[in-house]
Amino acid sequence: MRAILLTAALLGAQLALPLQAKELLNSSYDIARELFADINPLFVQHWQQQTGETLTINQSHGGSSRQAQAIIQGLRADVVTFNQSTDIDILHQRGNLLPENWRERLPNNASPYYSTMAFLVRKGNPKGIQSWEDLTKEGVSLVFPNPKTSGNARYTYLAAYGDALQRFGDDREAARAWMTEFLARVAVFDTGGRGATTSFIDRNLGDVLITFESEVNNIIKQYPDLGLERVVPPTNVLAEFPVAWIDRNVRRNGTEAQAKAYLEFLYSEAAQRLLASYYYRVHHDTVKAEVAEQFPTTELFTVEAVFGSWEQVNREHFANNAELDRLLAEGRRRR
Repeated sequence: MRAILLTAALLGAQLALPLQAKELLNSSYDIARELFADINPLFVQHWQQQTGETLTINQSHGGSSRQAQAIIQGLRADVVTFNQSTDIDILHQRGNLLPENWRERLPNNASPYYSTMAFLVRKGNPKGIQSWEDLTKEGVSLVFPNPKTSGNARYTYLAAYGDALQRFGDDREAARAWMTEFLARVAVFDTGGRGATTSFIDRNLGDVLITFESEVNNIIKQYPDLGLERVVPPTNVLAEFPVAWIDRNVRRNGTEAQAKAYLEFLYSEAAQRLLASYYYRVHHDTVKAEVAEQFPTTELFTVEAVFGSWEQVNREHFANNAELDRLLAEGRRRR
């Protein structure tokens, strides 16, 4: 009888112990540091209330293409929250780390929020920048990251090219000539969005920083004394922010349930409201209505509608010796 009571007491003590703590690693794009520093505690609290489990979420940040390459090379990230779908596609194509249909596993093509491109100009907008066309005015100098390493910059490049094709009536040679001039105005190509912000703010390079609308608004908020101004051009690109759990890694790490719940949480009203506070455009109807006034109207086109699939875009524009490299080379010859 005594042995039975002792066994029951030990079993009760074990059941009373907290669940073993788990860790998640979120691999994310360069300028999302502050965003996830705020989202993560919300989810940790939510998960503990739901399951009783203590969870730690760690972050890895950089240009999204570099982050993807690090995962292929062995970084055991549980989830990715990137700014371009091809950087997730490559995890399937080169590493077989997740299935090809990863977009179908969460709503809105697995994109809980979205943005577009905007211009950050200096106090008073001295160069009179209002549109993509204005960026090649006499004496205008630009800052944005390298499209080879940054999803942010690929969206900038495609937004500018798409606008040029529209302005020149699909005259590709005229659009190419304008793009050559546009790229020649870039003062520095940093590897990621945060580096470009540092070049513009701390190094005082350029007249216009081109980055996500969300980042432009957050920089203005962060540096109120600089009198920086936001310009959202009338024609622009839809920039989705896709997310996925990395199947192979979550199975190895024993974190599949936590990883899925973490990404599903990004669609919740609480997370969508926080995303909107960082000036991301969101899908949740209630939150969307609340924040409508903070987002200027702009005509958004999709990359696929203008340039074809992302696979085609990468092959034709961003591969070695493709369109981006040719335009840069033409710009150097003109100088």
